[in-house]
Amino acid sequence: MSGAEQLQKEQIESINVGGTKLVIDVVCVHRRVPRLVYTSTVNVAFGGKPIEQGDEDSVPYFPLEKHVDHYSRTKAIADQLILMANGTPLPGGGALRTCVLRPPGIYGPEEQRHLPRVASHIKKRLFMFRFGDRRTRMNWVHVCNLVQAHVLAAEALTATKGYVASGQAYYINDGESVNIFEWMAPLFEKLGYSKPWIQVPTSWVYLSATVMEYLHLALKPICSLPPLLTRSEVRSVAVTHTFQIAKARAQLGYVPDKFSFADAVERYVQSTGRGTRGSTARTLLRLLLGLLLLLGLLVLALHFLGPRPFVV
Repeated sequence: MSGAEQLQKEQIESINVGGTKLVIDVVCVHRRVPRLVYTSTVNVAFGGKPIEQGDEDSVPYFPLEKHVDHYSRTKAIADQLILMANGTPLPGGGALRTCVLRPPGIYGPEEQRHLPRVASHIKKRLFMFRFGDRRTRMNWVHVCNLVQAHVLAAEALTATKGYVASGQAYYINDGESVNIFEWMAPLFEKLGYSKPWIQVPTSWVYLSATVMEYLHLALKPICSLPPLLTRSEVRSVAVTHTFQIAKARAQLGYVPDKFSFADAVERYVQSTGRGTRGSTARTLLRLLLGLLLLLGLLVLALHFLGPRPFVV
């Protein structure tokens, strides 16, 4: 999850925690459904501290109280609920077998979360800047690879496969790590814009995200003001967090296919017809006004809150 949706606490908790409990208790146990594969997230382990080639055994859950977004916090709770439900007796005999898959960001055909939002920001000239170390790395997963992992996980919860996935967690990705700004280059090029070239201190971006989150919540009863970036997204972009898929390879037989983000961009542009640039004068005016507004907000934030540097 990304953007303003990360700030909808009640809805997030209702779905991630309440919904998970309903699936376990009402759907699986009451209806005697013997297998449950849960789509979790790498955010159950990542919360802003560097992780390089982490695995399921060496990287613990990130402390719930230290998450800066409720989405990651509630996904971690749901992740644990699913694993604790493994082995629950079913009426009439047998037991519930569960496992969780922990993907990073997802891309591919018809993806409506990340790519369209980033494309919109690019066309508004809101992504002229970059932040974080150029060596920062992260993983992504193509939707087809994620589907493959789900099918294999479901099979690995059967007696035929020796219930090998029962009670297990698996990190799932394309098997590659990338720098987000370099990885997104095909999108900038296809839309006709240059890659971000203004380097901004991460602490400034994090403070801006903090201000935008509070403004979004404060003005919610009056108008919709979605944040350009959330604190969680700033951490995700600025801090390396990569995970191994060796366990999924060994136990599930997971072999990710090779995909290109450029192909996903090509299909997106063809389906939306958004390959042409908008009015340069209009977008530059919006950018200038936005920067002036953001500068004013930062001055106010520094005045009332004092400097709060981004700390990994």
